[in-house]
Amino acid sequence: MASISSILTPTNLIHSSKKPTDIPQTLSSQFLRPISFHPPHILLRISPVAAKPPTRLFAVAEVATQGASSVAERKLYIGNIPRNVNNEELTRIVQEHGAVEKAEVMYDKYSGRSRRFAFVTMKTVEDANAAIEKLNETEVGGRKIKVNITEKPVVNTVDMSFLQAEESQFIDSPYKVYVGNISSTVSTETLKNFFSEKGKVLSAKVSRVPGTSKSSGYGFVTFSSEEEVDAAISSFNNALLEGQPIRVNKA
Repeated sequence: MASISSILTPTNLIHSSKKPTDIPQTLSSQFLRPISFHPPHILLRISPVAAKPPTRLFAVAEVATQGASSVAERKLYIGNIPRNVNNEELTRIVQEHGAVEKAEVMYDKYSGRSRRFAFVTMKTVEDANAAIEKLNETEVGGRKIKVNITEKPVVNTVDMSFLQAEESQFIDSPYKVYVGNISSTVSTETLKNFFSEKGKVLSAKVSRVPGTSKSSGYGFVTFSSEEEVDAAISSFNNALLEGQPIRVNKA
């Protein structure tokens, strides 16, 4: 049996003290080794992802261009609609023949009345063509409506500078009457001369479908006093203008 003095020799003490130290050094090198290689692996994974966005951007730009070019082919002009037809009612009428993306009835900025025409954008070109086929020349509220693609000309070429000058020459006034149900052949000059028979007219104009010379079926006549407005309504409401009874009331 070994003596206590032999166990506690300096050699044994030194030998035993190295073993605990060797183990942590070995373990620490094992844990640190894989950590030092992580950054390169992370960079390799990021690199292929960073190269993809340009491809996606080009694809989006191409789709956006195609979408913009197709809007004109899906947008319908709908004319001669009743005045009581609003956006919701028009959507209901048209969507029976195809999916509607947007419907917008046009209103006069002076009177707030419907201008009897609207624009409807359909979901697809097929929906637009179906709506034209089913609705053009049909009756809505007793009026025969016109339906066509907006990019197609609806009238012959006209001198637009003349129409712009006609609009700019109109003199607005708080003493104004709205003249509805006028014939498509009535010009601004005809309207002014007609009302001049019973009093002094300040100005007159026939409203046009934007970008065309086509009459919207109504117009305005301005005067210098309230008395002249009352006299015009009394004299001309339901009167015949070029064979068609007109409606006259305060604007």
